[in-house]
Amino acid sequence: MTQRVELATVMDRLAVDETVTEYAVAMDDGDWTAYRELFTADGRADYRSAGGIEGEAGRVAGWLAGDLEPFGMRQHLIVNRRVRFAVHEHDTGDTARVRADYVSPLRLAGDDGSGAPDLVCGGRYDFALLRTPDGWRLSRVVAHEKWRRTSGRGTAAGSG
Repeated sequence: MTQRVELATVMDRLAVDETVTEYAVAMDDGDWTAYRELFTADGRADYRSAGGIEGEAGRVAGWLAGDLEPFGMRQHLIVNRRVRFAVHEHDTGDTARVRADYVSPLRLAGDDGSGAPDLVCGGRYDFALLRTPDGWRLSRVVAHEKWRRTSGRGTAAGSG
């Protein structure tokens, strides 16, 4: 590999990583406009393993807004990111796949913050990304929830 190709790969890795980070921040901040803008026009999300829905990203954003609304504190920690680039339409590096583990503590609104989170879940995300003229965008996000712990204080059913 030439230095130019290696540098381009590093730059793509950083951009893909930034997209995944922006996804977590949009979820935690409840910025559903930013969430939608991270996806391609036909992008989809699947939170069925966490008790949620699967569908077009805009529709899923609406569901997330309602489902996560009771939680005044949300934090998605996305770690162990494994990035792989692929070929799309005979060009190299136009798609990326990211598999990453997550832990997500959530606290109900109005909680004083002195105790444990009301809900903590963890699992693995599969992100599919596509290089677009506007940069890297999510074409698909699938959450694979592996475990969940609740405080028993009336937490919501789903939580992507």
